[in-house]
Amino acid sequence: MLNMQVKRKSILASLAVATLMLAACGGENQNTTSQETETTPAASPAATGSSSNLSGNVLGDGSSTVFPVSEAMAEEFQKKNPGVKVTVGVSGTGGGFKKFCANEIDFTGASRPIKPSEVELCKKNNVEYVELPIAYDALSVVVNPANNFASCLKVDELKKVWEPAAQGKIITWNQVRSSFPNEKLGLYGAGTDSGTYDYFTAAIVGEEGKSRGDYTASEDDNTIVQGVAGDKNGMGFFGLAYYEENQNKLKLVQIDDGKGCVTPSPETVRDGTYQPLSRPIFIYVKKSVANRPDVKVFTEFYLAKENEKLVSEVGYVPLPEEIYVAARDRFAKGTTGSIFEGKGSTVGLKLADLLKQETGGK
Repeated sequence: MLNMQVKRKSILASLAVATLMLAACGGENQNTTSQETETTPAASPAATGSSSNLSGNVLGDGSSTVFPVSEAMAEEFQKKNPGVKVTVGVSGTGGGFKKFCANEIDFTGASRPIKPSEVELCKKNNVEYVELPIAYDALSVVVNPANNFASCLKVDELKKVWEPAAQGKIITWNQVRSSFPNEKLGLYGAGTDSGTYDYFTAAIVGEEGKSRGDYTASEDDNTIVQGVAGDKNGMGFFGLAYYEENQNKLKLVQIDDGKGCVTPSPETVRDGTYQPLSRPIFIYVKKSVANRPDVKVFTEFYLAKENEKLVSEVGYVPLPEEIYVAARDRFAKGTTGSIFEGKGSTVGLKLADLLKQETGGK
C-alpha cells in the first residue's frame, strides 16, 4: 500500500527527476509517435496491468493536482512493467496543455477541462485527444491555525477578497466581515498556469482567469502551504488533498454557498453538498499514440477498477463506477474531444449527465 505522507513529500524530488527524464526521453519518444493510429477495444493485459514483453517511454505532464494520482499510477505500473518508463512532470494544467498540444508529450493531467485557446492550439498542430475523467477533487480554502475567527466564509465574501476590483483595496480582514479584526490579509493561491486557479476564479469570481494580482502565486501547492502556515493572517486555496497532507500546519475553512456552512470532505464532494468548489479532474491522452502498446496498456491500467484504490490513497475521491465504465469505453472507442465542449472550467455540471448525453442517454 502506498503511504500518502511519503508520496506527498516526494513530489519536489520527483519534479527534479521528471525534468531530467523528460529532457533525456523527449526526442526518442517523439520518433515513435509520428504515425497516427486508431484506438480500438482490442484485448490487452490491462486487467492485471502487466506484460513481460512491454517496453517504451510514456511522457506525461500537467496539473500539480493530478500529479500525485499519475505518479502513484506510474509507480505501480512500472513495478509490473519494468520495461516501460513513465515520466510525469508538473508544469500546471495550462503548461501541460501547451506541451501536449505542441506534440511534446503523450498525456497531460488537467484539473479543469480544456479551454478554447488550448483547443485551437491542438487543432493548429493536428493533435486530437481523448478526455478521461479520473477522480473528484475539492478546492479547500485554508487559513493559519492562529486564526480563531474565520471558520466559515460565504461565497460572496470570498469573491469580495479575490475579484479584480479588490486589488489594493480589500487588504484587511475586517473589510471581509466587519466582525473580523483589523488585521492585514495575507493572500496565497495558485498561479495563472494552474487549472486550480482557473476553476477557483470561475467558481468564486464568476469568470475564469480573472482575479486580483496582488497575492503570492505559485503552481507549487507546497509553496502555498508554507506561505499560509508562516503567516498568522494568511488565507490560501488549493486542492483538498494538500490540506489533508498538511492539516497540522493549517486550518480548514467551511464554505457557505447560501445553504449553510459545509466542510469539504470525500462525503460532501461525493454527495454534491460542497459547492461550488468540487470538481472532476482529468487526463488527456493523445489520439495518435493511444494505440501504441505502452501508452495503451498504461492508460487502461490507470482506469482499471482494481486501481481505483490508488485514487483514495493519495487523497482524492474516486468517481462512481458508472463514470469509470464510461471513461474506459471512451478510451476503447477512441472518442475524441471534450464532453465540456472545450469551454474550460465549468461549475455545477455533472459528469454523469454529460456522459449520458454523449451516449444518447444509455
